[in-house]
Amino acid sequence: MKLSCAIIDDEPLAVELIESYVAKTPFLELRGSWSGGTAAIEALRAAPVDLLFCDIQMPRLNGMELSRMLPDATRVIFTTAFDRYAVEGFRVGAVDYLLKPISYDDFLGAARKALEWFELKRSAAERPLPAGGSDSPSSIFVKTESRLRRIELDRILYVEGLKDYVKIHVEGEPQPVVSLMSLKTLEAQLPADRFLRVHRSFIVQPEKIRILERGRIVFGREYIPISESYREAFFEFLAARALMPGK
Repeated sequence: MKLSCAIIDDEPLAVELIESYVAKTPFLELRGSWSGGTAAIEALRAAPVDLLFCDIQMPRLNGMELSRMLPDATRVIFTTAFDRYAVEGFRVGAVDYLLKPISYDDFLGAARKALEWFELKRSAAERPLPAGGSDSPSSIFVKTESRLRRIELDRILYVEGLKDYVKIHVEGEPQPVVSLMSLKTLEAQLPADRFLRVHRSFIVQPEKIRILERGRIVFGREYIPISESYREAFFEFLAARALMPGK
């Protein structure tokens, strides 16, 4: 698999260095280089690339602002002399964050992360439908750190939404899977006949419920609240499927 890429940096020497690294990396194909974000954004919207190597501190339009204006298909690797941007880079979904001066080993490691992400994405898109022709998924792919991870729906206990993040609590795993997306976005990927929102911050899989206590769902040591606005729909869902605990 080959990735198309572009470079944005207001330092000519930095552009030359990244261009030389791209040239010696077999799976990368350079489509353009720019000295600033305002000059690049129109071209990148008209002809999107897979991967953008982008400086952060630039005049007029900085790298963080630019990353929010890119087509959804373009992933970003930030290149900067300042490590204070690392957390913000993660929040905008960057593949990686390279601190100047950048060695080729570090560059190659970040580029390989991007390649793996695109290969996993293509694999997810090409995977066959379940036997019997049903289009109901048996698993979902979510981005965690710089990887796509496949999670079997049968193993999901509940999902917790925290601002721009979700925590997916998976059966048999001590720590939740953390992914940078909204609860609403993840809810759209989950089959409505298997998962139910019970609170503005929680989605549960009713099949996994074993204990209800004082109007709360109990998963081990965790208590999931059922808000008043979702209560009636929740108990109707359980009753319709004979899922009431104790039955």
